Amino acid sequence: MIDPIDRDLIIRVRRGETEAFGQLVFRAQAAVFNVCYRLLGERREAEDMTQEAFIRAWERLHTFDVDRPFLPWIRRVAANLCLNHLSARGPDSPELDDERDETDSAFGPALVVEQHERSEVIRAALLALPPRYRIAIELRHFQELSYDEIAQFLDRPLSDVKSDLFRARKMLAEKLKHDPSV
Repeated sequence: MIDPIDRDLIIRVRRGETEAFGQLVFRAQAAVFNVCYRLLGERREAEDMTQEAFIRAWERLHTFDVDRPFLPWIRRVAANLCLNHLSARGPDSPELDDERDETDSAFGPALVVEQHERSEVIRAALLALPPRYRIAIELRHFQELSYDEIAQFLDRPLSDVKSDLFRARKMLAEKLKHDPSV
């Protein structure tokens, strides 16, 4: 579904209203950062790739079809940048970032700690997956793309996408099976 606010902002950017691009970035930055962070697992790299995604969007916004939703497009730009970055970085697995988000919860510090530990275990398991499987999980479960959309996005046969998702889920289940915090 096309967001009329995004559409209006894009049209305004094309007319030269640069502050409209700032509003577009503000509306999409959390979603784009989340894609980058889940794929890269390191806050600083995710911030860099988020910034690069918006630079690419700025450079290509004149070619963007305003009759399509902006958010899926910018998330795909970010995902592609992250995949290219992972390929260039090599097979070394990323180290987990030691920075912590401040969490404000009405349930108290014990629950916050428990939830944080659980999400760290899941994040570590996701980061331990090969990039091929990590992107399949990201596109299916976080960006909620259909199998066909994932195949098109990755330019791979549908059967390969299904196989990758099956293997990724199996690997995740195996990694998480023995952890009582999950």
